[in-house]
Amino acid sequence: MTRRLAVVMDPVDHIKAYKDTTVALLREAASRGYSIDFLEARDLALAANRPVARVRSMTVRDSDEDWCELGDARDMALEDADVILMRKDPPFNMDYIYATYLLEHAQAAGALVINDPASLRNANEKLFATWFPDCTPPTLVTTRKEALHAFLREHGDIVVKPLDGMGGSSVFRVTRHDPNINVIFETMTGNEQRPTMAQRYLPEIAQGDKRILMIDGEPVPFALARVPAPGETRGNLAAGGTGVGRPLSASDRRICERVGPALRARGLTFVGLDVIGESLTEINVTSPTGLRELDRLFHLNIAADLFDVLERKMTKGARTP
Repeated sequence: MTRRLAVVMDPVDHIKAYKDTTVALLREAASRGYSIDFLEARDLALAANRPVARVRSMTVRDSDEDWCELGDARDMALEDADVILMRKDPPFNMDYIYATYLLEHAQAAGALVINDPASLRNANEKLFATWFPDCTPPTLVTTRKEALHAFLREHGDIVVKPLDGMGGSSVFRVTRHDPNINVIFETMTGNEQRPTMAQRYLPEIAQGDKRILMIDGEPVPFALARVPAPGETRGNLAAGGTGVGRPLSASDRRICERVGPALRARGLTFVGLDVIGESLTEINVTSPTGLRELDRLFHLNIAADLFDVLERKMTKGARTP
């Protein structure tokens, strides 16, 4: 029997197919004979206490210029999906949270939802890393400007970032002699109304901010080191960084072994760890990327590895006719 996959993602005309991880996942599903339905988060609904969605069938192509074709819109009961991929990019706002509530209904009805909706809500990509303090740099989360000043005095060179950012947006490196310290702290905290994260600056960023992909708690054996552009402190590809492939180091593997069991326990099946030097800085659970670059650099098929895991989970949780 044909398996059915539903994917929650951004509008297809926003996708850069040549580098998009979700596109690679959908191509792998198509190669395995899945029927695929596309929807946006706004298409999720609950009717008569049943999770439903307005979907469009999706035909996936190998061409990066014309990578998919969508059919006519129709209503679908989400319990009919074997697997639902939640691949909506941040911002992680209230609309995103509402989507996770609706996806929990689909999960309760029998669909395998990746990643687990409750864990998407609970595992903030910045704060989740703080549950592993033996792996992270010195970190402060606060709304108070004076606490940020004290942290800067202690460490001399810090990075300040919002708890809901992505792609390196609104990330500031601040040193003791920066003339804009006060305005940065005021802006980042919204004049002490909004929590902000500060971490000790890690000079190893010059060698790259490593993205390690985790599948069901186990790492892909290579990392994508995103090396900052000249004059830049952020390695994010969206901020102009260059991707360089590297085998996992001993410290990378130690971090993976430390974090992996918690990911499995929370149903976080496809995750990206961000590591600078020997320190874990973030855990990306919403829509981790880097798959296409690692596939090209090391002749991998990470999507196939993920679908092998998903199919084992689907078989284990097979519904009784």
